[in-house]
Amino acid sequence: MSEVRSQVGSEHVPEAGSQAGSQAGSGTASEAGSGTASEAGSERVREAGSERVQGSPAEQRFGEFVAVRRHETGYVAELVLDRPKAMNAVSTEMARSLAAACATLAADRSVRVTVVTSSNDRAFCVGADLKERNSFTDAELVRQRPTARAAYTGVLELPMPTIAAVHGFALGGGFELALSCDVIVADATAVVGLPEVSVGVIPGGGGTQLLPRRVGAARAAELVFTARRVAASEARELGLVDELADDARPAALALAARMAANSPVGLRAAKRALRLGQGLDLRAGLEVEDAAWRSVAFSGDRAEGVAAFNEKRKPEWPGE
Repeated sequence: MSEVRSQVGSEHVPEAGSQAGSQAGSGTASEAGSGTASEAGSERVREAGSERVQGSPAEQRFGEFVAVRRHETGYVAELVLDRPKAMNAVSTEMARSLAAACATLAADRSVRVTVVTSSNDRAFCVGADLKERNSFTDAELVRQRPTARAAYTGVLELPMPTIAAVHGFALGGGFELALSCDVIVADATAVVGLPEVSVGVIPGGGGTQLLPRRVGAARAAELVFTARRVAASEARELGLVDELADDARPAALALAARMAANSPVGLRAAKRALRLGQGLDLRAGLEVEDAAWRSVAFSGDRAEGVAAFNEKRKPEWPGE
């Protein structure tokens, strides 16, 4: 996935969403800043990378605020934003954990699809932790940027298909996390937007680059310049989300299972071609596609897929 890293994710510097926490609901700003101390003493605290199993699925913790759940069937991983007291406002600690979780997922060839979800019943993610940011000196803010950036690029550069399950607020950096995924599934509670200019900054977690690719330059400009929130139904009409469901998480997991039934080698190569082909002229894009095709044409998955088709059975993908 080095090509994707160098060509797709190198300019996504997060500064986004801190204002979203103060707008998303009463108490959010104070919770985002004060939650760390109380949460640090909670029973949810685990060492990074520790594992526990509570029936199904298996869960791996990355610090206090991020978890990865590997479902027993279907080769699907769930990347859980787990700072509920702060509506998943992204602190420096949470950003560091998110980047670590993404690095682990990227290296795991058994994961065919990743679904990004939230443990909070009111928000997917309200963006950066405003209260923490407010305490920074200018020098501290500059030093924090690479850590925050790594969290957003970590999601963007995951080599397998990714789905965001948006329930509740996805504002600023929270919406940018969703935009970093290949597909966004939302439910009727979803409210999305990039309100950064309302507090004197700009979307910096990928929003100025990812949103135009999704809805076009003019529509993206209108949404960024007005800083307005968009409810679920309009978000679907505008193409800000791809699917509206009764409940985002189960729908996203079901979609992930359908994707994961296919060749893992094919899925990753197809994502690589889709990502690297963006913004290229047709001839150059077709060269990208041809290179991706050649990378899978002689794979074990291709041989198994053709054999299974001819033998009228389900393939058993070797993943190589």
